This record gives sequence, structure tokens and C-alpha cells, in this order.
Amino acid sequence: MKLVPYTGSVAVKPEPSTLLAEDVEMQDSLQSRGAAAAPSVQFTKFVTFNDINYTPEGALQEGLDMVKAISQNVKRLELGSKLRRDVWDREIESLKNQAAPTTMIAVCGATGAGKSSILNAILDDNIVPTSGMRACTAVVTEIGYHVKKTIDGDVSFLSEKEWRDELAVLLDDLVDEDGNLKRSTDLRSDAGVAWSKVHAVYPTVTQEQLVKMSVDQIITRDPRISEILGTVKRISSNDSKTFAKEIGKYIDSKDQKRGEKKKDKKGKGKEKEKAQEVSKGASLLAKFRQDLTARTKANNADKDDDLDGPAFWPLIRQVNVRCNAEALSTGAVLVDLPGVADANAARNNIAKDYMKKCDCIWILAPITRAVDDKTARDLMGDAFKMQLMMDGNYDDNAITFIATKCDDISCSEVLRALNLEEDPELEAIEDQLDTCKVETDDAKDRKANAEAAAKEIDKTLKTLRPMLSEYKDHLKALKNGESFTPVLTAKKPQNKKKRARSSTPNSDDEASAGKKRKRSSGGAEKSSKRRKHADMDDDDDFIDDDEELEFSDEEVEADDRKTDDESGDEDESDKESSDTESGDNGADEEMEEEVTEDSLQDKIEEYDNAIKEGRVALSEQRRLRKEAVDQLATLRKKQDGLQREKNAFCSLKRSEFSRDVLKEDFRVGLKDLDDAAAEQRDPDSFDPTIMLRGQVKGDGEPACFSNIEDTGVPELQKWCHSLTVSSRERAARNFLTHLKTFANSVRTYVQGIGDVTVVDREIMREKWESSMPDDHEDPFHDFMMPFDMSGLNLTGLADQILGGSSLYKMAEHAPKVDRFGEPVGVTPRLIKDFQKVVDDCVHHLQNSFRDGLEEKCQAGAANAANAAVETSDSFAASMHWATYRATLRRHGSWRQDLNVELGNPFTRQIASSWSKVFETDLFASFEKAANDTIKALLKEIEDSATIGLKERAKGQGELSLDEAKVALRKTLDIVRDTINMEQKEVSRCLAPHVQNQLVDGYDRAMEERGTGSVARQKALFHNHVNGIKHEVFEGAAEVIMGRLSKAAEAVGQALEEALAELAEKIEVSVAVLWEGPRDDPTQVKVRTQVVQVMTEIDQQVHNWTQAAIQNAQLKKDADMIASGSD
Repeated sequence: MKLVPYTGSVAVKPEPSTLLAEDVEMQDSLQSRGAAAAPSVQFTKFVTFNDINYTPEGALQEGLDMVKAISQNVKRLELGSKLRRDVWDREIESLKNQAAPTTMIAVCGATGAGKSSILNAILDDNIVPTSGMRACTAVVTEIGYHVKKTIDGDVSFLSEKEWRDELAVLLDDLVDEDGNLKRSTDLRSDAGVAWSKVHAVYPTVTQEQLVKMSVDQIITRDPRISEILGTVKRISSNDSKTFAKEIGKYIDSKDQKRGEKKKDKKGKGKEKEKAQEVSKGASLLAKFRQDLTARTKANNADKDDDLDGPAFWPLIRQVNVRCNAEALSTGAVLVDLPGVADANAARNNIAKDYMKKCDCIWILAPITRAVDDKTARDLMGDAFKMQLMMDGNYDDNAITFIATKCDDISCSEVLRALNLEEDPELEAIEDQLDTCKVETDDAKDRKANAEAAAKEIDKTLKTLRPMLSEYKDHLKALKNGESFTPVLTAKKPQNKKKRARSSTPNSDDEASAGKKRKRSSGGAEKSSKRRKHADMDDDDDFIDDDEELEFSDEEVEADDRKTDDESGDEDESDKESSDTESGDNGADEEMEEEVTEDSLQDKIEEYDNAIKEGRVALSEQRRLRKEAVDQLATLRKKQDGLQREKNAFCSLKRSEFSRDVLKEDFRVGLKDLDDAAAEQRDPDSFDPTIMLRGQVKGDGEPACFSNIEDTGVPELQKWCHSLTVSSRERAARNFLTHLKTFANSVRTYVQGIGDVTVVDREIMREKWESSMPDDHEDPFHDFMMPFDMSGLNLTGLADQILGGSSLYKMAEHAPKVDRFGEPVGVTPRLIKDFQKVVDDCVHHLQNSFRDGLEEKCQAGAANAANAAVETSDSFAASMHWATYRATLRRHGSWRQDLNVELGNPFTRQIASSWSKVFETDLFASFEKAANDTIKALLKEIEDSATIGLKERAKGQGELSLDEAKVALRKTLDIVRDTINMEQKEVSRCLAPHVQNQLVDGYDRAMEERGTGSVARQKALFHNHVNGIKHEVFEGAAEVIMGRLSKAAEAVGQALEEALAELAEKIEVSVAVLWEGPRDDPTQVKVRTQVVQVMTEIDQQVHNWTQAAIQNAQLKKDADMIASGSD
């Protein structure tokens, strides 16, 4: 890659020491008049687009550097009018504010679906809290990217009003209608949930105290709680472990730790007794170590870890985390939404708000649920699916199913359920497992045979060694002329006599036997030491019931080093000799009646050779056993690997089956919503599933997958990137187009239009310039219509379109008027013409809404009214009476939302039509009409030009039209996004409307007390719904259509404001026709430099645009190759 740093100017400032007097004077003059020296902002200069390693983020970053260069160069120019300065400043500010877009992904799933673990796997770090406590499942957690290496988190807490409101509801949940305390031991019950929250925050308050306290008394009980309400705690750590510890102070429950503390107190007596027993036998050093350890633990104890203090997790409203995770580097923002409906209204509203804002939805469920029937329909209720369809999010990019816990596998069940027994891949694995089993059995047999042979050889050696020792002792005694009585080598009668003598010793044999026992005891001691040494060094543990045989290498080496005249052989124990006597048949030859030195020497040599051969045979058997043991270890590893391979095969096959099930369920879901809509879609190509089988750090070795690709985690990380591709590339493309047109506009103005007579310029100025420099009236007063935008969620739309700048900069200029007092010029003329275009657009939007939805809304209202009573009764009958009461107390919205269910028939009727209306391009006719209006005016300007200016007017008109189209497209993108957000708001207004209409019924039902109150509540609410059902839903239809109509009018107001600025921009663009060049010599030099900078920027933007095209083509080719290989 060939890179050339570009400073944005060709001017080089001379060193101060070399400046001449006239140079200093000229520099001072330039600075005093605004024409500063060449700017220092640099952007990279690429020779060709092939030198660029294109990414959308890279294009935006380089483009921003170019914008800075433009800004610094524009400041050096003396512009012809303040209008131009204002317009260009707005353009520069708008370009600077175009950051890389983000893609918000909502992660949904039931409690226990493994959301936090999966998010950690995607982030490749343990960042998201995975505690099983409610804090981790009931709090919205947003996770985004930042370039810093730290992990930063913001924990925001409920306001005091929000906590007061929740406390009031929780207190009601704890008492029954008679004011008695409910049983709260079941944490799944309403009272159990309420008590767990209140007790967590106020651990010293008992239930009996709590029901007698008011909300104000509870709030003021602990100042620490009052201080933290409404605040935001910021956490920053260099690693995930420290971050988890810091954030855990706020989100972790202390109930478990408190329970452990109580358990410790109960066992205090036993532990004390145990400690006393240990201390009795402990040395002084051990006691010192215990004391030191205790002091260290006390000193290192976390001061903030107050087990008796409050837990803060019920007070958290939201957690925001920013980290340097690669998967999020391209703009993906993961939002972990609550797994169950939360009792806190603030957190519920946050979750609902994210569902409106999110671009994509991930739905998580364990794989075991994904193989059941109707999985997708179970994971998403009808209301949820209909809302997704109305939002325009019911497609394969917007929805992703993630099947988790795929490594939880039972091969036998999967093989039987999916009929995979005869699969060739499985058969190959099974064949290898069978071969491995056969080889394992063979190795076990060889190991057992080697051990048996080694035992037999060892037994023989233990027989021969004491006999050899006795022969040597006998020879020694014979040479010294001493008497010797053989024991082991004597004839059998002598052995019997010896045994008899041992049983009943006499005085003659006692000394001899005692002598022999003395030597034997010494030998036994030595033998014992040798065996002890072997035991210490032995690393073979295959014999559990026979400790006499050891297979350590040390013993073999010791035997090999042993000499024939080793003194230790003379010392064998009586016990060993006795054992050998009683069970030994190895002494085949009896002592001859006449023993000579030669005969003894022959025996010694014979036994010595036999022992040597035995040691060689024993070593060989040990070698064979070691080979078998090594092979068994290798086979065990191979078998484990094959079993993981089999598990992975079964898991992948189950995942493929589950993918097909989910796809089919989605097809059914589309048809369930609207058969006509389903026919117009193409659900066959829809593939929303990803099977996730990964583990997070710290989970140990994988039990199923040996290949990281099989876990699905890399695929999910790539999916994060792919979801952001379209928005990132679109943003970069629009930014480069905007930058190019603005740079060309600046260059065109600076270059001028050549030699034109003053008369020709003045004619154009007189007809088309709209302001004079010294007056300050507002030329737009008569053109802008007042409009009431109350109640609409369009705050800030104009600021988005206009880059945050104030409107009508021309208010600072005096308008030119004709003889009738009407403003004249390009801007007033365009504003007047645009007014009709905007009015037509508003009427078109309102007609589209009315034609596409009004009839459907009326039908939906009738359907909902007809089904309302049955829906209400079924809802009441489907739950426990206490849950029904809790639902009434919360005006229908608790673990299930009655208001939503009452509105489902209405929503079902309009869902498909709603989606169709807002999927069409509602602003296509407006865009065409606006462009035609601009073209007509530019043609009129061209026609009014004199002969000398006509060609230049035509060329400038074309440039102005290009700029206008770019600005108009940007405006329409923002307006489309805004109308999309507004339609999401309107589509969600049904349930709140139903709730508001039924508030009286909810409250009146809750007033029932005493015996039979639940039945009376149900009857009262039944009658209330039956009485106002038509009014509720007919009113809902009117509310929806009314809000859509107001949304159209509000969009029209925003378009008027945006088009007013566009009118100014067009006038600035064509004003070059009547604005003459400056004769200031300093400006001539500056203009030359600025032209060079703008030309270079234009070239670099062209290079980046071509690089984007090339990058897109390469990706397309790669995808085609990949699909072909599949």
C-alpha cells in the first residue's frame, strides 16, 4: 500500500529565522483578515483505490479527517455573504455528526435459557453477570463497544417516586383483603416475590413490622437507600474479574451469604470442638499459622461486604456496559432483556422501549425445547408475533432463534428419535469405537497376564533367595569347621523335626534356633527396609490385594546390581522362612547325607543362575505390563475423543432437525397471522436459526465438541458483524456522497465562473438574490404555518434533519420584496412552491392510512368487542386467585397482560394490512414532486440568464440539483425512520388505551373483600367488560386513526422546516452566478490553495467509493464460492 500524508495545503510556512520583513508583514495581514496559514489537519492520500483496505469505519474516519480539512480551509476564505457562511457551517457540522451507526439487538429468553452465558461467549469474556439471582434476570443490560481496553459500566437506580410506587404495590401483595400477612415462603408466589424484594433492601425489617409501616416510614428507615435512589454508579475495571466483583456489590443478592452465615452460627459449637481437638495435638508452629491466617483474612475482608446491609438489586432500573469486544466492534449493541415479566413498572417500560428501538431480536431457548412441537409459537406468543409483523421485523435478519445447551446430549435418545443408527458417518465412528474396545480388552488381557506372570516369578525368587543364602552360610560354616543345621535346604524329615522342635523347644536346639532367629531378624529388618523403599518409589498400582509384589523401576535396578555374595541375602526372617516352608515346593532336591564344599558350591551356582534368570524374566514381564498400560492410556484418550465426536455428531444432527422445525413453525406463524400476507411473502427461504453450543471461560473442558467451529459461537460472532453490514455500508456510502458534493460546491464557488460582466451579474442578483445584508426581518414568517404537535413522539426530528442547528438563518438578513410587498428570490420562491408539495404529501399519508387501515380497524374493534367477555373470563379462570388479584391490583398487567389479550383480536385483524401500509414507500411521490419543483426553478434561473451567463447557469444548475438530491435523500431517510418509530408507538397504544378504559373496573373489583370476594371480583369485572366493550374498542380505532393523522401532519411540519433549509442551500449554490470574485491579492493565493485541497479531497472520495464497490464485489464472489462449495 502506497500512502502519502496530505496536509490539506501546498503552502509551506518558512522558519521564523528566515522570514523577511515583507513576509512577516504579509503573514500578519493574512492572520488579521482571517486568511490564516495552511491548516495542519492531515488525511491520508491514496494513489489508487487498490491501495485502500476498505471498511465502512475506515471510510468514515478518513472522511471526517477530510471534513476537518475543509472546515479549516473554509475559515480562511472571505465569503461573499453571511448566508453562505451559515449554510456551509451547517453542512460541516452535519458531516462531523455523521458517526458510524449502531445495530441494536434485543436478546430475549425465558429464565434459565442461558442468555448471560451466551452473551459472555459472544464477548469472549465473563463480563455479563451470570448469578442465578433475580437481579440478573429482571434488569435490562445494554452492552456496547468502545475502543478503550477497560470495561466500563453504569448502574442506574430507580428514582424515589418509582421506588415509592413499587413499594405500594409490594405492600399490597404481602397482605390479603383482611389485612393479614400472606404466606411468603413460596418465592414464586406474589407474596414471595414481594417479600424477597423488600427484605433484600430492608433486611432488618420483619414481615410483621412491614405490614404496619407506611411507604414513607419504609423509605426513611435506611438513609443509604434514599441516597442511592435516582443516582448512577459508574464502574471501570481493567479486567472482567475485577469488574464482576465491583458490579456484584450492586446486582448480587446477599440472601445466600446471609444463609451461609446463619449456618455457620448453627455449627459453631461443632467447629469449636473440632478446633479444640486439633489444637490439642497441634504444635506451636501450627497454632501460629492458624492465627496468622485468621488475621490475614480479617485484614483482607472487603469493607463494603456488609452481610447485614441492604442489597441493591431490586432498586436497579438499568445497567449499561461498554467493553472492547471484537464481536461488537462494528456497531452491534446487545440488550439483555428480562426473562420474565417484572413487577417494577419502570423496568417494564424500559424493556418495552428497547423492543421498539431494536433492529433485531434474538430469541433463546434450550435445544430440548426446540425439538418439541410448536416451538416457535410457544417461544413467541401471538401478540408478540403480531407486533413484530406490524413493526416490519418479521424476517430472517430481524429475528434469530438461538438454540442453547446443545452440548447437553443423550446419544441413545437422539439416535433413536432421529433414526440415525445406519448413518454412514455414525457407523464409521461406531466402528472405530468397537475397534478401540477390542484393542482395550486385548491390552487389559496382556496387562493381566504380565501381572500374573510377574507374581509367579516374584514368588519363585522369594523362595530361591533364602535357600541361596542358607547354602552360602552352610559353606562358610563348613570352611570354618563349625557345625551348621540347615533349615530350608534340609531333608523333609529334618524339616518336620525342626517344626516339632520349634513348637516344643528343648535346651539343645534352643541356642541354635535362637542363633538362627537372631540372624533372621536382622535379615527381616533389612528386607522390610527394602520393601519399604520399594513401596515409596513404586508407581504401579494395579495390584490392590497383594503388597508383596512391587513393579517399580528402582526395585529392578536394585536386583540387577545385587551380587552373588550380597550380605543381605544371609538375613531372612523366620516368618519368611516359615511361609516358604509351609507353602513352598521349590526345594526339589534334598540334602545329601554327605555335604561337601564342592556340592555346596554347585548348589550356590545353580541357585544363583536361577535367580538371575528369574530377574530377567521379571523385568520382561514388567516391560510387557508397561507397554499394555501405555496402550490403555492411549486407547482411553482415543475413546474419549471418539465419544466426543459421537456426541458432536448427535448434537449437530439434532440441531439440523431443530432448525427445520423452527423454520416450519415460522411458516405456520406467518399463515396464522394472515393467509393472504403469507402468500405474498417467501417464507421458504427464511432461515432464522443458529444453534449455539458454546462454553464460556471457566466452564472446564468441553464434554461434547472438540472443534470450536462446531460450538456455534464463532458463527454467532460473525452474525453480529453481518447484521451491521447493511447499515454501516449505507452510512459510509451516504457520507462519502455528501462529502463529495460539498467539496465540489466549495471548489466551484472558489474557482468562480470566469469573466462575466458586472451588468450580467447584477441582472441575476436583482432577480434571484433573496436578502440584503443589513436588515433583520424574517422572510419565512408568512410561509410557516403554526401547528400543534402535542402528544406526538417527534421531539427532535427537525434537529436530526438539520444537524442540530437553528432554523432560518436568513432571519438575520433583510428580505427583498416586490412591488406588492411579497418576498422575492430563490429561497422565498422555493419555500412557497415546497408548501404545496408538503401539503400533498400530508394528504397522501393520511389517505394511505385511511384507505389501508380504517376499515380493518373497525373490523378489529368489532372482533375484539365480541371476544372481550370470553377472553376476560378465560383469563380469570386460568390462574390462581391470588395471581388474579395481583393482576387486578396492577390494572391488568402482571405476569400476563389482560389488556394485551383483550386487544389481540383487534391487532390480529390489522397486523397484515398495517405491515403492508408501512412497507410501501410513503414518500416516493413527495420525493419526485420536490425534485420536479427544484428542477423547474433551476430551469427558470437558466432561462433568465443573459447570453453570456446561460451556459454557466445551466452547468451550475446541474451541480445545484445534485446537491439538492443528496440533501433531500438525507432528509427523507430521517423522516422515514421517524415515521417508522411513530407507527411503532401508535401500534402499541391499543393496550394502554384498553387499560385506561378499564381502570374503573379494576379498582371496583379490588374493593371486594371478605368471604367469596374472588368470585364477586370476577363477576363484577365480567359485567364491567360486557358493559363497555364496544365503547372501548371503537374508541381504540378512533384513537389509532387519529394518532396516525396527527403523525402525518407532524411529518409535514418537519418537512417544511427541512425544505426551508434546502431552499437556502440551493440559493447559496446558484449564487455563484452573481457573486463576483474578490480582488484581494491575499485571497487569490488562499483560493488557489483551497481549490487544490478540494480537488484532492474529491479524488480521495472517489478512491474510497471505488474501493467500496470493489469490496462489495469481492464479498459477493466469496459468497458465491462458499455457496457453491456447500
